[in-house]
Amino acid sequence: MLPALFGSIVLFPLLAFGLGWPLVARRGLTPAEKLVAATALSLLGVFLFAWGVFVFALPLATLWLLPVLALAGLAGETRTLVAFARDPEVRALCFAQGLVALSCLGWLATVEAYSGGGWSGDWFEHWERTRFFLERGPLDQKFLGLYSLPARPPLANVVTGALLFLTRTDFATYQVVSSLFASVVFLPAALLARRFGGDSKAITGCALLLLVNPLFVQNATFAWTKLPAAFFILTALYFFLSAQEPGRALTPALLGGASLAAGLLAHFSAGPYAVMLTVLWLALGRSQGRRARWWRQTALAGLAGALVLAAWFGWSLSAYGAAHTFLSNSSVTAADATAGSQIVKIGRNIFDTVVPHFLRPLDPALIVQHSPWGYLRDFFFQCYQVNLPLALGSMGSIVVAREAWRAAGEAPATVRWYWTTLVVGVMLLGIGTHGARDEWGLAHICLQALVVLALAFLAARWPRLSPRWQRALMAGAAFDFLLGIVLQFAVQNFYLDHLLTPLVAVPDVIASYNSQTAFKAYGVMLNHLDPFGAGLALPFPAVAGAQVVLLWLLLRRVRSA
Repeated sequence: MLPALFGSIVLFPLLAFGLGWPLVARRGLTPAEKLVAATALSLLGVFLFAWGVFVFALPLATLWLLPVLALAGLAGETRTLVAFARDPEVRALCFAQGLVALSCLGWLATVEAYSGGGWSGDWFEHWERTRFFLERGPLDQKFLGLYSLPARPPLANVVTGALLFLTRTDFATYQVVSSLFASVVFLPAALLARRFGGDSKAITGCALLLLVNPLFVQNATFAWTKLPAAFFILTALYFFLSAQEPGRALTPALLGGASLAAGLLAHFSAGPYAVMLTVLWLALGRSQGRRARWWRQTALAGLAGALVLAAWFGWSLSAYGAAHTFLSNSSVTAADATAGSQIVKIGRNIFDTVVPHFLRPLDPALIVQHSPWGYLRDFFFQCYQVNLPLALGSMGSIVVAREAWRAAGEAPATVRWYWTTLVVGVMLLGIGTHGARDEWGLAHICLQALVVLALAFLAARWPRLSPRWQRALMAGAAFDFLLGIVLQFAVQNFYLDHLLTPLVAVPDVIASYNSQTAFKAYGVMLNHLDPFGAGLALPFPAVAGAQVVLLWLLLRRVRSA
């Protein structure tokens, strides 16, 4: 366990930076931009290389070329790398990224079985998909016994599989790599916080806001692919914004196009962002008279994105055909995706995503259970994970709305139009493209990148908040941390059951929770999986206490600004 953990912690940053560094080292980017660009290109490079190994049936040992190429790329640009490493902002980003990843791994170390609300077997499906690429399974394989290979895009599974081959192919290492991949969403978020006008402490503030946010922490430790997609989405957004600045070279446009395509290959939730960013790019180009520079940028971004998408869709079309490639996703194949009026269904889904479940009539059967702390956990889980306003925290949405209103009054009309169109468009498309009806809410499906973006904006606005608003935000964050994070992992660790009902047998403990929790717990047992947390067996109070100390240190640093 420990050697595999060490190998993952060493290999992941090497492959997530070294491959892309030679491509950006001498480009006209700031050092902080080079860090994010190198990370995006490196992770995309790992996918393309490992995907080629799979498609062309090359020996898996070929994957050992990845760390060799990464080390060679760093060695070939030693001089620029040294200057890059001396940049204060780069150091701040790397240090904060390390703390975010360490915190996520700390919480992951307490998880004995995934649980929460109605979330079911997604973690196991992606574990199956990762093994499929390593074991070269049959093309007619069904994942979870339901979904074909084209139902989910492959980037995150292929990247994770490559890291597993180079370290250890077991479930615990899969969890670690998945969490590390999810945690890098911090990098473009922090870069956007600086772009929004944040001071030197905005990087630390962004890390702090993510680590007290239940949606981020749960998704960073739940082994699926939405936060990796959010990383590419926010990277694309940043570089598309940079490409519109006068005097910028073509590099940001290329990075934006490639990153947006990579987001689509990580999770289809990137679709609404791809649509809105494309529409806004074209609209802004038209308002600028579509100059020659804009045409070159557009052609380069489109070509980069098309080449990335062709790697997957070209193969899938040849192997599965058009219908299976484009119409096998669960949003299309869900039992009620085509039942009833689609307009009415979308309207009701939007309402239920915006209005918390406790403010409207609702069948509570999903979270009803014998365990009182299990019910309390699921009550708050359904607040923070599927409701859009509360996904920002109990006070976060209020402060974000207030600061957005203030910022809009200071901004030019074009800026107000851009952000209003982007946010509203992503919300409507992100909820409307989900075919099935969900009366609890759908914020977790397509809107995670939007939540992280809002937290980055909030980090930038922190110095402008009055002391009263800062205290209100901290009080709300403390509430969210206790009931949305500590309680969540105490249940996933079964700590409260061991503490309060020590004489109850394990099967009875599991049966006291709702059916989805029992389903996931028994899934771990029946498939003989050894979770990362079970292998380390760290005391839950020690992990929670360490997390509190980390957050206190980050808060002190932010408040010292």
